[in-house]
Amino acid sequence: MNRALTLDDLVLAGIALAAGLVLAFMSRTLLRWLAKHAKRTRWSGDDVIVDALRSVVPWAAITGGAAAAAAVLPLTRTVQHHVDEVLQVWLIVVVTFSAARVIAGLVRSVTQSRSGVAGSATIFVNITRVLVLAIGFLVVLQTLGISIAPLLTALGVGGLAVALALQDTLANLFAGIHILASKTVQPGDYIRLSSGEDGYVVDINWRQTTVRQLSNNLVVIPNGQLAKANMTNYTRPEQQLTVLVQVGVSYDSDLEHVERVTGEVVAETMADVAGAVPDHEPAVRFHTFGDSRIGFTVILGVGEFSDQYRIKHEFIKRLHRRYRAEGIRIPAPTRTVTVQQSGPVIPQQRGGGSVLTGDAAVVDQDGPADRSSSRR
Repeated sequence: MNRALTLDDLVLAGIALAAGLVLAFMSRTLLRWLAKHAKRTRWSGDDVIVDALRSVVPWAAITGGAAAAAAVLPLTRTVQHHVDEVLQVWLIVVVTFSAARVIAGLVRSVTQSRSGVAGSATIFVNITRVLVLAIGFLVVLQTLGISIAPLLTALGVGGLAVALALQDTLANLFAGIHILASKTVQPGDYIRLSSGEDGYVVDINWRQTTVRQLSNNLVVIPNGQLAKANMTNYTRPEQQLTVLVQVGVSYDSDLEHVERVTGEVVAETMADVAGAVPDHEPAVRFHTFGDSRIGFTVILGVGEFSDQYRIKHEFIKRLHRRYRAEGIRIPAPTRTVTVQQSGPVIPQQRGGGSVLTGDAAVVDQDGPADRSSSRR
């Protein structure tokens, strides 16, 4: 336009800007109301979407008002073109960051919903965020009239050099993707490596896996090492598991009575202790004639790996109390020491005292509860 700027142009531009601001305020108020209702739902994805819209919609309204104000002003074609480009780039940037937030939030909600114990797999979150931001950056370049074909070519050639320089990093990245895709390990699982590390998987990111031990310490394991290690997953294929408790009773015990009493204690423990499996069927299995006892195994059902310590604790206390009430004896290991001497016993005087000399043999024997000593 070649005409001069008038007061009417300024009034119309001000009205356009004010309309954009009012629309932004109203939309933000409406989205705040929607956010309160979204928190009441069980799905966390609607919270992420509404939170992202609270950033996009107001800025889009302001950008629209600015574009309308620029359209009514008598700007030259070149200035108008630059203003439109700036507004377009600004809107693309806002939409890109909001889209990255939405997609990353949805991925995080999905990974958390599939975890056994509130964990997060940030490797997928970071990958999706980087991809969305990269696409938005390419769109901005295209909007500004910059050709992206040479850039993609340069990235392809430079990517080979970067891949050679970052072999270990890329190995850990793809190992982490493989671990999550194969579902052998997920955040929230309790694992134990052949090297001895164990704990709950807290996070699997692009380079490493973080494991929280029961002592609340964090162990950081590279993804490549985790993929190659022999590992036991105590959460899969199901979270419930069984634990074994070794018990022994004396030979004069009535084994039918012992089995019945032990089963009652197991059922009582399963019903009363938190973390136990109430419908677990009591199982008692005799297996060994020991030196001073008949050994058997009690099988307990626990809902989750860390619950086994509390359940064992309560079961042993209740079983010991019940055995004492029923008169069932748990024998302690004993040892009989027999001292045998061969040859004459010759007293000798040494240093004001006497000692016995002769050949002697000491024989240790495990036996019943009494201890005897004989000397020949």
